[in-house]
Amino acid sequence: MDSLDMIIRVSASITFKNFIKRNWRIIDDEPNRISDSDRSTVKSKIVDLMLKMPEQIQRQLSDAISIIGREDFPDKWHDLLPQMVSKFSSGDFHVINGVLRTAHSLFKRYRHEFKSQTLWTEIKLVLDNFAAPITELMKAMTDFAEQHENNADGIKVIYSSITLIAKLFYSLNFQDLPEYFEDHIKQWMDHFHKLLTKDIPLLHTTDEDEVGPLELLRSQICDNVALYAQKYDEEFQPFLPDFVTAIWNLLVTTNEQVKYDLLVSKAIQFLASVAERPHYKNLFESQDVLTGICEKVIISNMNFRPADEELFEDNPDEYIRRDIEGSDIDTRRRSACDLVGSLCKFFEEAVITIFSGYVQLMLQEYAKNPAANWKSKDMAIYLVTSLASKSKTAKHGTTETRQLVNIADFFNVNIAPDLVSPNIDDVPVLKADAIKYLMTFRSVLPPEIVKTYVPRLITFLTAQSPVVNTYAAHALERAFTVKTPEGKPVLHADDIKPHCQQLMDNLFLAMNKAGSEENEYAMKALMRSFSLLQENIIPYQNFILKNLTLKLKAVSKNPSKPHFNHYLFESLCLSIRICCKTNSAHVNLFEQELFPPFQEILLADVQEFVPYVFQIMSILLEKHDTCPQAYMELFPHLLLPVLWERTGNIPPLVRLLMALIQKGPQQVVASQKLGALLGVFQKLIASKNHDHEGFYILQSMIEHINPTALQDFLGDIFMLLFQRLTSSKTTKYVKNLLVFFSLYAVKYGSSNLITIVDGIQPKMFGMVIEKLFLLDMQKISGHMEKKICAVGVSKILTEAPAMLEGDYLKQWTPLLQALVGLFELPEDESIPDDEHFIEIEETPGYQAAYSQLAFAGKKVHDPFAGTVDNPKLFLAQSLSKLSSAHPGKLPPLVSTLDPAALQYLQVYIQQANVSI
Repeated sequence: MDSLDMIIRVSASITFKNFIKRNWRIIDDEPNRISDSDRSTVKSKIVDLMLKMPEQIQRQLSDAISIIGREDFPDKWHDLLPQMVSKFSSGDFHVINGVLRTAHSLFKRYRHEFKSQTLWTEIKLVLDNFAAPITELMKAMTDFAEQHENNADGIKVIYSSITLIAKLFYSLNFQDLPEYFEDHIKQWMDHFHKLLTKDIPLLHTTDEDEVGPLELLRSQICDNVALYAQKYDEEFQPFLPDFVTAIWNLLVTTNEQVKYDLLVSKAIQFLASVAERPHYKNLFESQDVLTGICEKVIISNMNFRPADEELFEDNPDEYIRRDIEGSDIDTRRRSACDLVGSLCKFFEEAVITIFSGYVQLMLQEYAKNPAANWKSKDMAIYLVTSLASKSKTAKHGTTETRQLVNIADFFNVNIAPDLVSPNIDDVPVLKADAIKYLMTFRSVLPPEIVKTYVPRLITFLTAQSPVVNTYAAHALERAFTVKTPEGKPVLHADDIKPHCQQLMDNLFLAMNKAGSEENEYAMKALMRSFSLLQENIIPYQNFILKNLTLKLKAVSKNPSKPHFNHYLFESLCLSIRICCKTNSAHVNLFEQELFPPFQEILLADVQEFVPYVFQIMSILLEKHDTCPQAYMELFPHLLLPVLWERTGNIPPLVRLLMALIQKGPQQVVASQKLGALLGVFQKLIASKNHDHEGFYILQSMIEHINPTALQDFLGDIFMLLFQRLTSSKTTKYVKNLLVFFSLYAVKYGSSNLITIVDGIQPKMFGMVIEKLFLLDMQKISGHMEKKICAVGVSKILTEAPAMLEGDYLKQWTPLLQALVGLFELPEDESIPDDEHFIEIEETPGYQAAYSQLAFAGKKVHDPFAGTVDNPKLFLAQSLSKLSSAHPGKLPPLVSTLDPAALQYLQVYIQQANVSI
């Protein structure tokens, strides 16, 4: 093995890890892809194998262990921890680091998990096995560090080990303060303080951007002590002053090179976590202390550095990601803002006074020489944009401000000039700042300002700087959703209509610039523009469709930006809905343009796009009165088992099949594929995750396909339904089953329903009433589901002779009682205790592989449209007809109803103007 080329070995380890990632988890309703014996073999050998491998391979196998551990540890992998701990005494740093890296991979999820008894039990097991050994290892490592601080290679390896131990400390202490660590707190804090203050010149890196082992360890220590300051302040209090001093000294002695960014941001976050705790308020009360922090920590770390300028120009995607997406938590600027927020908790007036002075000073500096001092204005705007926001949301931007400046006045004096400047490419950083200001304060600025500057934002879409045109797109998209304090939209279609052509041109122009071909902000702005403008986009539909199709063809070759792709398909959905609403002939235009790229996507099996394609095709087919031949040619391929193996395909495939059945029932029968279609139903009905999708297909067939064509299949269908009910009954399944029985009773006749059920087992329909309808009808949710059930039960009560004679007569009144309860009582949301977690984890909803298009919403289908409007009146009318046919039969049955139910029934009868 060792003789093999390293590239081959690394590739094999990556392949193995990815295989484990895809197949180790055992999923209900799906085959187990790895045998139990293979699982046992892997777990028994992988730790030792991982530790013998070179680091490149070791990292892959370590990841594989953590993937297996997430599924099997601790219950199915009892010897993992003892195996790992035993390696600490090996004395081999390669082995020790492998164990530490794997442990970190396994335990870091404790930082994000919700509290639960299962989690506590697992963490206790880990602590019992791990806490003492890593405490001893920490002492040994710090001793080694002292002995080898002049050994360049040795000290790097030792510091990487200590950093991993520090990460483990954070994970194991995150949920709660473990007793062991509380008892040994002094030992740990002494180690951390010594390592934080100890400088080792051999660990300094010469590259300005390369973060060294010293910075990584110090950053993690800042995280660890910040955790203790926030969560365990009482126990940490004796150690706090020394750490505040040490971290303050770090901050004032560290320069602005990029390699120190992580350390500085973590150090500032520590001060922020201390500043917001009431216990430590006294540390910051002095005006001198506050001024010192503002000058030496906050202002000095808000500068727009050459490195930031380089990022703005050379890596705009990363700049945007850090700045407007909120992922800049570890940047100096973001951390400095967080510290201001913490200080404002107790000292808002003093802090605002200090920074108001700085803002004015910087603006004066800019005014002296705008061309040379633009960075002063940038910092002033950044201070105001960041610090004036007291509370904000992603949806509305800033909703409450601090009195740093008057937001509207500051806009008019300092922001508006940059927005109206004729040269949109002049000092792009300030243009981006101005757009961001408008975007940030869109909900607190006067609505007229937002309206007035929308045309300028449209112009900025053509700016040369990717940051500027992206900010403009993002600002437009956000502006289109702004509402007044009364909840009314600030912008209406009429406000944007005069600029519609320019808006469309410029958005596509922004997405055709080199490097911005997949600009998700521009595509989202396009989607939001369609939603706002509605029918005003129809004159531009050819232009829009052509450009969206070109984008689709380009990105389908190599889908790389999920958000861009999603907004692209949302935009297609919207354009179809809007343009085909007034003229159904436009459907053909969309099909002509979209079917060729759709065909390529399906043939190439572009997995990310296939569910989107099925959703769009469903929308288009639903616009037709009958099913065009092009869709029917696709029908046999939609039934192939391979398509249904991907869970993300199932919801859109089901919708497309339902549309095919509804629009072309005769063609579906003629295709001689009913057996294959019912095979899909059988697969879905066996799954707790997807049984409701199976019912959708079955109900569509019952509603639209000629009963004669289905006659030979009905017995098997009902047998399958009852087998699943017996083997794996869930509340969701029963609710769907009752709706199906009700629809069947309406479409095929209630007597037919009773006959087919009793054909499986004599008198079985009585059990269906007693164990299903009477017990669970109250649990049915959804307006249409309730209507179907109500009409179906009304038919069973009034049109099935078997219900009025023999054994079933005694169930007539209880069934009527249950139906009135369905109308009048609140929904029964209770579920059996043993099913509680199934309902949480397996109800239909979001799946990683399936992205529901928001604008592909399907109109709720009413199978009784035009025949039954009000199911309560339908019940009354049906009872009246039954009474006329059987005089004197109903009064004694109805009279035994519960008094409240009887009263409700009398109201229905009065409203229907009938009598029984």
